[in-house]
Amino acid sequence: MELNLKNRTALICGATKGIGKAIAESMCAEGVKVILLSRNNQHLKQLGDNLDKRFKVDIKTIAVDTGNSNELRKKVTEFMESFGEIQILINNSGGPEPGIIFDETPEKFEKYFRQHLLANQILTQLLLPGMKKSGYGRIINIISTSVKQPIKGLGVSNSIRHAVAAWAKTLSMEIQHPNITVNNILPGATSTERLMQIIKDKAERLKIQESKVTEEMLSEIPMGRFANPEEIASLASFLASTQAAYINGASIPVDGGRTMSV
Repeated sequence: MELNLKNRTALICGATKGIGKAIAESMCAEGVKVILLSRNNQHLKQLGDNLDKRFKVDIKTIAVDTGNSNELRKKVTEFMESFGEIQILINNSGGPEPGIIFDETPEKFEKYFRQHLLANQILTQLLLPGMKKSGYGRIINIISTSVKQPIKGLGVSNSIRHAVAAWAKTLSMEIQHPNITVNNILPGATSTERLMQIIKDKAERLKIQESKVTEEMLSEIPMGRFANPEEIASLASFLASTQAAYINGASIPVDGGRTMSV
């Protein structure tokens, strides 16, 4: 299938690890000009050099914490003044640490609300005018299956992910442009550092072996395995393409069938 993504430009948040990194690799393989955004400048440089060697595509980087709203707006604005329009926005950021919702502090909710929903809003406000000018835009949010079925022990994450899903659905109805879409990808349990941390934290909390936690998690997945980040990335590239032009306002689980809702 021809995705027709060559020479498009994508800003990919949380690009140096896990799903974000896999999306960057997938986009590069399709000939997309990629802008990597993450907090760690050293990790950005390492990944940028690696992608340049492998795919021979134009790689740019922005080192900034999406939780710092003022700095995020400033750095992306400055970048766009010299770089130009960006057609594809991948909103992706590390999830909140596991925890029982009653025990969580208001400050933790505020931190991740800023890192996720407010960052998405800021980036969309900056990039959407250019999408409209170029006549093409894709806003893709990496969220979680928790927006369909809350996950035990992830109280803050469940709350923030729902907020992002509602924001995205509203945005998809308001833009009203024939070539600009807003969609959500809902990854299930995916083999990333975050999943390993969730397993470790749960094992410590319940005082059981990590292998037992893993076994229990896998028993809830009809396909009997965790996702690979590349499987999430493939959907992101598809949604960014002309082939997905009529998919808008959707929240698509990629979870091996784990989510019980239809």
